[in-house]
Amino acid sequence: MAKLICGKCHKVYEYCEDGKCPKCGNKTNQTYEFSNSDDYLKAHIPIITQFRKDIGLQGLVKGLNCVIINTEPENQGFTVEELLKNTGFIFGHSFQDKNFKTTVLKSNNSADILIKSRKKEINPFYSYNIRPKAKNLPNTRLESFVFEVSNLSKYVEIQKEQNIKFLTDIIDTDNFSFIQTEPSKYIGTSYGFIQWHKNKGDYHPDEFKSFSSDIKKPDFNHLKNIKELDHTATRVKAQDRDAAILEFMRLTNYNFNFAIYVKHLNSITNVARLSAKDFAMVFTSGITNYTSSEESGPTERFTYNYGTRVHHMAFNTNKIEDTYEGLKENGMDFLIQLIGSENEGLKQTFSVQSPNTLIVNEYIHRYGDFDGFFTKSNVTDLTRSTEKQ
Repeated sequence: MAKLICGKCHKVYEYCEDGKCPKCGNKTNQTYEFSNSDDYLKAHIPIITQFRKDIGLQGLVKGLNCVIINTEPENQGFTVEELLKNTGFIFGHSFQDKNFKTTVLKSNNSADILIKSRKKEINPFYSYNIRPKAKNLPNTRLESFVFEVSNLSKYVEIQKEQNIKFLTDIIDTDNFSFIQTEPSKYIGTSYGFIQWHKNKGDYHPDEFKSFSSDIKKPDFNHLKNIKELDHTATRVKAQDRDAAILEFMRLTNYNFNFAIYVKHLNSITNVARLSAKDFAMVFTSGITNYTSSEESGPTERFTYNYGTRVHHMAFNTNKIEDTYEGLKENGMDFLIQLIGSENEGLKQTFSVQSPNTLIVNEYIHRYGDFDGFFTKSNVTDLTRSTEKQ
C-alpha cells in the first residue's frame, strides 16, 4: 500500500480512517503520496511565486547577511580560533551585552559568521539539540540564517498575518533592526531578518561592553585561497523534506532549483537558490524515513543521532589542491580526499566534524563556466564519506 503524507501536519502514514489524517484530522484531499519526488516541489514554485507577489513579499527579502552559530561558553574561543585557522575569514569585532558574548568574522563578498555564547540559561533551541550524539553540547548549533530586508516592519506585518511566530518583537538599534522566527519544527533553525540603517556589518547593539581576545589570524598562504561562504547543507527528516523547503520559500525569495538522488544511500540533496551568484541553501534528506542505523543510510542516521541541523558549511576555494595540502599540514583531518576534476567541472572535500560546533567544513572549487553547482558522482562520494560520523 502506498504511503501518504498529510499536507497539514506532514505525518507519514499508510492508512487513514474516514479519510482523515490519524494525527491532525486533516481531510485526505490535502494529502499526497509520500514518494519524495520533485513533482510536488516544482508544482509549488509558481504557486509560491504568485503568493509572494500577492502578499507583498516579492523582492522584499534579499540575500544572506550572516549566519549565527551558538556554542557552549567554554568553546566560543576555540570556535573562533578554529574558523580563523581553517577558513579565509578574519576577525571583525567582539562585544557582549546582557544576553550574549559575540565575535564577528568576515570575508570579502560573503555573509558574515557570528559566533555567540549565551550568558543566560534560556535557550529556545535546546530541545532540538538533545540527541544521542549532540546532547553533550546542548547549546551548540548553527541557530539562524539571517537575510537582509529592505523594510523590516512591513515584512514582519506580512508574516504575522501568515501566522509566522517570532522569538521577540523587532529589536531596534542605531545601526540596524533585527528579528528572528521561532526555530523551525522542520530544521531546528530559525530565520533571521535584518534591516541596516547605517554602518552595515557593525553588529554592536546600542548598549554593549567590548571584550578583548588574543586569538590571531594565522599567516598561512593557503588561507588566502578560501573565500566566501558558498552554501550550507541542512539535514532534515525524509518526511519533512518538502515542508522544510516550502517554508523557506515562503519566508524568503528563494526557489527550489533541483535535487540529486543517491538511492543506494537513501539520500537526496536539494538546492534552493536566489540567483546563481548568491549563497545557496541546501537541504539534504532521506528518500524514505529512518528505520534503523543499519538500514537507513548516513543522512537519516545523522538526523537520528544529531537532530535536524546544519551538517556543513561550504567555502569557495581557489587553488584547492594547495589549500587541501596546507590544511592537512596544519592539522586538519578529512572525511574524504579531494574528489572531482577539472574535466568534471569541480573539486570538493569534507573535513571531519568540528568538536566545537558539530559542523563539517566543505571546500569547493568550480572550474571555468561550470554552472551545474554539483555533480552526482561528487554528491554520492561526499554522502558516503559521512557514514564515518
